[in-house]
Amino acid sequence: MSNTPATEAPRRRTFAIISHPDAGKTTLTEHLLLAGGSIRAAGQVRARGENRRTRSDWMKIEKERGISVSSSVMTFEHDGKMFNLLDTPGHEDFSEDTYRTLTAADAAIMVLDAAKGIEPQTLKLFEVCRLRDIPIITFINKMDREAEDALALLDEVASKLQLDPSPLYWPAGSGNRFRGMIELKTGLFYPFTKRDSGAEYDQGHEAPAPVDEAVTKGWMNPDELAELKDTAELLEGGFKPFEVEAFLEGHMTPVIFGSALRHYGVNQLLEAIGTFAPAPKKVKATKAGADTLVDPTEKEVTGFVFKVQANMDPNHRDRIAMLKLTSGKFQRGMKLKVQNTGKQLSVNAPIMFFASDRELAEDAFGGDVIGIPNHGVLRVGDSLSETGTVRFAGLPNFAPEILQRVRVKDPLKAKHLKKALESLAEEGVTQLFRPSIGSDFIVGAVGQLQFEVMADRLANEYGLDCVFEPSPYAEARWLGGDAAKVEDFAGKHRGAMGTDIDEYPVFLGKSAWEINYVAERYPDVQFLRTKERG
Repeated sequence: MSNTPATEAPRRRTFAIISHPDAGKTTLTEHLLLAGGSIRAAGQVRARGENRRTRSDWMKIEKERGISVSSSVMTFEHDGKMFNLLDTPGHEDFSEDTYRTLTAADAAIMVLDAAKGIEPQTLKLFEVCRLRDIPIITFINKMDREAEDALALLDEVASKLQLDPSPLYWPAGSGNRFRGMIELKTGLFYPFTKRDSGAEYDQGHEAPAPVDEAVTKGWMNPDELAELKDTAELLEGGFKPFEVEAFLEGHMTPVIFGSALRHYGVNQLLEAIGTFAPAPKKVKATKAGADTLVDPTEKEVTGFVFKVQANMDPNHRDRIAMLKLTSGKFQRGMKLKVQNTGKQLSVNAPIMFFASDRELAEDAFGGDVIGIPNHGVLRVGDSLSETGTVRFAGLPNFAPEILQRVRVKDPLKAKHLKKALESLAEEGVTQLFRPSIGSDFIVGAVGQLQFEVMADRLANEYGLDCVFEPSPYAEARWLGGDAAKVEDFAGKHRGAMGTDIDEYPVFLGKSAWEINYVAERYPDVQFLRTKERG
């Protein structure tokens, strides 16, 4: 059978993982790769020394702190399907990066800590998924530790998220009493096998068997079996049975319980993604100025850049644009045009990702994510196509919550600092503003951790020792409206004006009160909290 967009796009499953920090997202990512046959050891999560690092967290600061602060992309093939896993930062300071990554996802896995339920950051990310109508599969993790009552967790999903939870499996106990889970549809029981925490990692949980055999096999005692059957019966009356249509419309979430660290429930989760998660969908766009829907099975190769990542390989000053393909059959060596600049690119070394490892991609289809090495030609939000006439909606920049001044300790390196800051701003790590008066750079971010990551990357990747200082400004707003009115306003407020990386006019306010006051006095000028990139 020939590889055509019509046969290949339906095989794709592109999904993101969202969670609160510490819910076990990175561990789950590793074990999905393990279940998919992509790695032999789960990210060396349990290895020692230099190997004690996960495959998907490759930045120095991520390894040191054990957190994810950049979005990674990992591709693997399993059971006849091609999976593109988008790992997002869990930390709330990186919500913009997460938002942009979710624009490239067709489905999401929401990871909940069984002891903590829905936490604030999970709620925020869920709202983003809701805005984009992304269907969600729920994985309740860490069942091998003391957990909240499973029914209470489902009630929380229903009340806080207004989603109908529909368990596909149901757990027997938690913590030391965790025995495994029953598949509600088939009545098969999947036993949880305990091991010493020091034992060498393996996948060995015993094969499932009908639930009535659980006592004779020594997996449960009769009381535990009776309790499991009773609660499983309660579910039938209290929760709706799983409906694929309701899930795809974003009204229902299938629920799976497990322990990512013990590789329990992970295979079932991967199976659910393959079975229920949608193949790539039609995407809204404009073509030659007219509104259209781009179908993944169309012949023309189209796509959009949702992330730019520099210096993934510290030995090469590389700059990779991550392109979500929306249609066509892409082949190495193809020429693609950037819609907003008209520039033509010969894509001779496209990359398929495996975290920081990579392979040359000979071909790719709608739904896939490929990396395009380039030197500043591609930016977040760019639309690419063979004709150069297709434009997808740009990705938003949000007004930063913290503004700081940055300077390099060695004045001779001021030029290098400018280049490095521009590079990081193009990635979307932070935002860069240049005041009209003065030579300082003002850097904007959502949270403090972004500045720490930035300082770390400036030192390690660019050899720049930088100082961040309080800025005289507290708020930034992009200016919109009639060009003459904006120019008139800028002339009267030169001391508070600046430009962003796209040379777009920005008003830098000393407080939120000042912004409101000025906005009231100039009703013809728009003070914008978001700006579309691309």
